[in-house]
Amino acid sequence: MTGIRAQQKEKTRRQLIDAALGQLSAERSFSSLSLREVAKEAGLAPTSFYRHFSDMDELGLTLVDEAGLTLRQLMRQARQRIEKGGSVVQISVLTFMEFIENNANIFRLLLRERSGTSAAFRAAVSREIRYFTMELCDYLEQANKLDSEVAYIHANAAVTIVFSAGSDALDLDKKERELLAERTILQLRFIARGAAEFSRRERGNK
Repeated sequence: MTGIRAQQKEKTRRQLIDAALGQLSAERSFSSLSLREVAKEAGLAPTSFYRHFSDMDELGLTLVDEAGLTLRQLMRQARQRIEKGGSVVQISVLTFMEFIENNANIFRLLLRERSGTSAAFRAAVSREIRYFTMELCDYLEQANKLDSEVAYIHANAAVTIVFSAGSDALDLDKKERELLAERTILQLRFIARGAAEFSRRERGNK
């Protein structure tokens, strides 16, 4: 019975998370949602909410964590595809754009809460972006044989450009998004070549 109850609790918790995500849109931010709205959308009584989250802030932080994890998992899958052959930059950007297209509300959550009024939310989003950056940094350091400091600067610049492109992509049609992806790929290639050249010169000066 304990296992069944745990499964049911997780299922109900998932319903609340999905209900909150489902109500987010270009017009509605997380801060505009009420506990009653989320519970109603999930098909639950408001009192059931408190069995899973202490308040809406805890739910919001859970959504931020899940958004970051979803994005990191997707990019790990992209790197696995890269190992089988193909352009690192192109596959990464196209994978990211697919994420934006299929998870627009999740990405909007990250963007909005990154500069929102809640210090806890801003810290959570910054943490997720830092995780994302450090994973990319580790990959660049190993795959491109870059110095750790150069790899971090490269990763940080790449993440900044990609997140900016993702923000722009939310309001574009398919053709415009494809053009944006092409420009982003070119920008990232510029950075990659600069990082490789800088690293080469640094090694030559030592």
